Amino acid sequence: MKNISFYLLLFTILSLVSCKKDVLNLGTEDTTSETEKEDLDEQGLPKIEFQAELPTATNSLEYTIDIDQWDIPNDGTDAVKTTANLQAAIDWAHEEEYGRVILPEGTFLVGEDVNEIYQGGIEIHDNTEFVFSEGAILEIDSNNKWNYCVMSLDGDNIIIRDGIIQGDRDTHVFTPRESDGNTSHDEGHGICVWNDSNVVLVDNMIIRNTTGDGSLVLEATDVTFTNNNIYNNRRQGISIVGGIRVTITDNEIHHINGTSPQFGIDIEGAGRVDEDILIQNNYFHHNTGGDIVNTSGKNVYILDNILEQGEGNDYIDGPLVSWHKTHNVIARNTITMDTGSVNGRLGYIQYSGGGDKGHNRATYVHDNVCNNCGMYMYKSSDADVRRNKFYGYFMAFSDFKNVTLIDNLVTYSEEHTNLRYCWSYRFKDATGVATDNYLGDELQDLPLTTTEPYTMQCVLDGW
Repeated sequence: MKNISFYLLLFTILSLVSCKKDVLNLGTEDTTSETEKEDLDEQGLPKIEFQAELPTATNSLEYTIDIDQWDIPNDGTDAVKTTANLQAAIDWAHEEEYGRVILPEGTFLVGEDVNEIYQGGIEIHDNTEFVFSEGAILEIDSNNKWNYCVMSLDGDNIIIRDGIIQGDRDTHVFTPRESDGNTSHDEGHGICVWNDSNVVLVDNMIIRNTTGDGSLVLEATDVTFTNNNIYNNRRQGISIVGGIRVTITDNEIHHINGTSPQFGIDIEGAGRVDEDILIQNNYFHHNTGGDIVNTSGKNVYILDNILEQGEGNDYIDGPLVSWHKTHNVIARNTITMDTGSVNGRLGYIQYSGGGDKGHNRATYVHDNVCNNCGMYMYKSSDADVRRNKFYGYFMAFSDFKNVTLIDNLVTYSEEHTNLRYCWSYRFKDATGVATDNYLGDELQDLPLTTTEPYTMQCVLDGW
């Protein structure tokens, strides 16, 4: 194992924090002038002009790890021996240029004591398709370390598929950190895609029970997650901390809980580049912080997902959150809230502290269905909002320039009748255009203009 791994975790990932509305871009007024002209598809959305490259098989040579030959326990015991001998078998297969390496049935308990804060797992090399046989589990041994990777991907052109990766959250020892006594231990990951790894596919995996994230993407390019079940991880389902051309499709990400931010997917580069990200056809539910948060990503497409609060779950931030400087296309999602969050029943909220957002692209919010929820954007500019249905809550814009509202529907809440005052469409110092928007069956006259900021009288009386 490479000793540099823990330094990357320690010094580059601890910056992940829960969404804070009061730390964003405080400063001068937004200086963006004219919205960038987009190449739009038939539905009026910017066309997707990127695609994550997928790994390719380098050869047809296949090796099934011989646990007897390598003396590898497969009964969930002796982590030190299992780690050393399993890694030796993987290293040998790589040296012999096997393109496909198969882990046989059994529970493989791994864990290498690298230093006082990092517990090492198994490392997969470049040009490898690593396949789990049915019933194969790779599990990290109980430990007291702040950081670990059950499986670390270090190289290009790697496929991981068809298995179970399991953390130690139920037996982990949360030893206080000497420097400050902190016990969050939120850097225990199932799969780490890092060290400038490129062209990676994670397919049909179960990733569960880690002390941190199901998977961490750190400064990687062309990474695809598909058909995975990611759940019961303490911090995130997937963290993108520097990722270019990342595709996340057809996954179920749920029951993320334990330590902030607790989102299904968190795009939070902390100064790194997050760009060209597709999140599509995923099912999110029972995630404590929320389902998707984008704090730093540009050109992020959030399409055709199901986001559900889930029975008995309390959101903190809410299903879908973006920050002021990001760029998002949000379309055809179905969002369902039960009791709301600290933001009320807002299915989509854009946080902002004002100032220059750093680009002149619009946020597109099209054809979404929000059950028992609404949306709110503030201290920003340029939004194209069309054909959405917000059942039982409001749509609001505050200190916002250049919003386009066309053919949206808002309905009254049958359960919260006291909210009908100043209901449906709320504006404070907003400019833009609005046509064919309805409150129930009633066409609404929303007197937005492109020149004079508009504020509703009832907002003046009390938002």
